[in-house]
Amino acid sequence: MDLDGPSPATESIETALSKAERRKLLSGHLREPLLTELSNDEIRFSEDAVQLLKFHGSYQQNHRELRKTDKVRCWQMMLRLRNPGGRVPAQLFMALDDLSNEIGDGTLRTTTRQAFQMHGIPKAHLKHVIGTIVENLGSTLAACGDINRNVMAPPAPFEKGGYPVARQLADEIADLLSPEAAEGSYLDLWVDGDLSYRFKPTRPVRKARLRQNDQGVFSNSTAEPLYGDTYLPRKFKVAVTVPGDNSVDLLTQDIGLVVFTDPSGDLRGCNVYVGGGMGRTHNQEDTFARLAEPLGYVEAAELFDLLQAIMAVQRDFGDREVRKHARLKYLIHKQGMAWFKQTLKSDYFKGKLKGLRNEPKAKLMDYLGWHRQRAGHWFVGLPLTCGRLQGEMKAGLRRIVETYQLEIRLTANQDLLLCNIGTAQRAGIREELASIGFEVPDAPAPLARHAIACPALPTCGLAITEAERVLPSVLGRLEQQLERLDIDKSVLIRMTGCPNGCARPYMAEIGLVGSGVNQYQLWLGGTPNLQRLAQPFLQRMPLDDLEKTLEPLLISWKQAGGRRSLGDHVHKLGDQAVSELLGAPA
Repeated sequence: MDLDGPSPATESIETALSKAERRKLLSGHLREPLLTELSNDEIRFSEDAVQLLKFHGSYQQNHRELRKTDKVRCWQMMLRLRNPGGRVPAQLFMALDDLSNEIGDGTLRTTTRQAFQMHGIPKAHLKHVIGTIVENLGSTLAACGDINRNVMAPPAPFEKGGYPVARQLADEIADLLSPEAAEGSYLDLWVDGDLSYRFKPTRPVRKARLRQNDQGVFSNSTAEPLYGDTYLPRKFKVAVTVPGDNSVDLLTQDIGLVVFTDPSGDLRGCNVYVGGGMGRTHNQEDTFARLAEPLGYVEAAELFDLLQAIMAVQRDFGDREVRKHARLKYLIHKQGMAWFKQTLKSDYFKGKLKGLRNEPKAKLMDYLGWHRQRAGHWFVGLPLTCGRLQGEMKAGLRRIVETYQLEIRLTANQDLLLCNIGTAQRAGIREELASIGFEVPDAPAPLARHAIACPALPTCGLAITEAERVLPSVLGRLEQQLERLDIDKSVLIRMTGCPNGCARPYMAEIGLVGSGVNQYQLWLGGTPNLQRLAQPFLQRMPLDDLEKTLEPLLISWKQAGGRRSLGDHVHKLGDQAVSELLGAPA
């Protein structure tokens, strides 16, 4: 197996590739120049190494507030983990806590894809940090990059219904869609090639991975049979859930799966949705947020083959020339679902796709507060503002996890669940949680309960303006406004510092998307259960004008009786009426 470079046939088409594609092709499966640059004394990686670093779970960042005062520390790494279904064993959490305190910026952050993220890691310490994570039951492989990313699932550790199957599927899909040669490169870079840390797929996953060599799905690369030597055109996202539970923002995924089980709890099959995605670019109408569309229902025995086939279609037909158009959503938008189904079934997938099975109405579940996990065991959901763990709260959670050896599960809403709590431990843990600010974990402020934001400034290179650091004050201002107007209903609010959509603002009832310094696009009309896209109404609203801008709309909502959600009220009014209430230009 050649892991050092492309084949002669591949080299012959090298000059026709874009810079991004050529970089992947010549990297030796995501190895060079990253491996060489890890051992030099530079404070940062080269651009070529930075782009490969993403596949290994890290982004190089330049801390904007340190640029003028500390030319060394301003260059730092953000590191994102691979935590399928949000699961974080106690051992891994304790290692992350130690690493963040000793090497990072002292904080941990839960992402909107149910993974932990670390900030402030110097280049010189990156190998030690990733190696320690791997040695403590974790991984960062494929947390970023043009590859399948962290697989989402309802984090609640219920032992009923389809929840156990959904959690297991998240683990299995993460292994199914993992790269092969790149895993070897990853272990070479970070743990000196120790193959004992390879992923250990279940038997059904191992058998399905063998079928990556079958005609159609096979990439023509023996080293990377599913991905090929240039991997995917762009990132790829998968989520699994149970009927009615939309804790994973299902319709924003490249592939969304809804599991159906038989009375004994075994998987029968899945409803499959394809083509969702949030990322867009300001002032470029050919980039847009999009909801996934129904593809059909697949029986359990054919599920893994279907997933590999969908990825292979995107691999072969996704736009590799213009990266902003490279996601699966653009392929389906351009070619149409009829073309996608026909191509999938004729050349890639030999199984059967049936009509969707009925699902109950979706609900955004958050699992906050105390819940019975199984006989004699409980879990508790803790709300985290913007997912940031720091200070005494972080130290207190470390003490609890270490004392009781609790498993953590992270949510797509940036919250955290403590799991496997014995009945005899419950009172002690409840008291310790109260001492660090979680006296009533099931009753956060209504607007804060489901509000999320991206990190934005000062570290994200794409950020135009603030998000995480100002969201608490924005929520406080809106809570006061709703109280003054005597409106006793909550609103789903999401905020990002740029249009890339990491906090999925285009699904919110009120979405604030950074478009200038302290200025935001105003998106309205999503739903509390995340089933409809919001629409843009203002392009550059000063944040100081938020209450004044929203007041006529909120009054209109109250006068309508408040029976509908704000998003449904906006949808019923229509774009013109809403624009007039906002004072938006015609």
